[in-house]
Amino acid sequence: MDEAKIWQTIDSERAATADLLAGLTEVEWTYPSLCEGWTVREVAAHLSLAHRIGVGGALKAFVRARGSFNRMVDQTARAEARRPTAEIVAELRGAVGFHKLAPGQTLKNALMDSMVHSQDIALPLGIERHMPVDAAVVSADDLWRIGFPFHARRRFAGHRLVATDADWSAGEGAEISGPIEALVMLLAGRSATIPRLTGITV
Repeated sequence: MDEAKIWQTIDSERAATADLLAGLTEVEWTYPSLCEGWTVREVAAHLSLAHRIGVGGALKAFVRARGSFNRMVDQTARAEARRPTAEIVAELRGAVGFHKLAPGQTLKNALMDSMVHSQDIALPLGIERHMPVDAAVVSADDLWRIGFPFHARRRFAGHRLVATDADWSAGEGAEISGPIEALVMLLAGRSATIPRLTGITV
């Protein structure tokens, strides 16, 4: 995928996630997401904030979090989540077509983030969403390549991951196979799609 196609996919994911959120009840906003410790509201807030935080804001948030990246992400999402649901949806919808990366983020990171967090919201609510296969392959490659914060290669050392619906594989050893979108979620540290995979159990 070239840069234009990746941004097009990110825009599509943002718009679809905004539509999904706009149709939720207030109770559904309080459901636990696939992100540990976050409800649907915190995930939505995180997605609505990513394109708006600049270098200065990120540095201030990092200082407030006492130098912890994970704490910074958590604190900023929780602060943003205090806003009304309509504002969060509007901010996410307003990100469509706004092609700016968060400080330190790569374009492939942004693609993966948008697709994985969409599933983090949809799956616990029983809502079926699917990742575009070509974009999921890009995200799987990126997740396998990077270390922090997922450390996929270390977690799956001694295994070969194989997509059954795309030309993608990684690693060596005992085979774990299944749809590429299920593998992306696994690489991103989620266990919800394990039932769709063979060669691995919860």
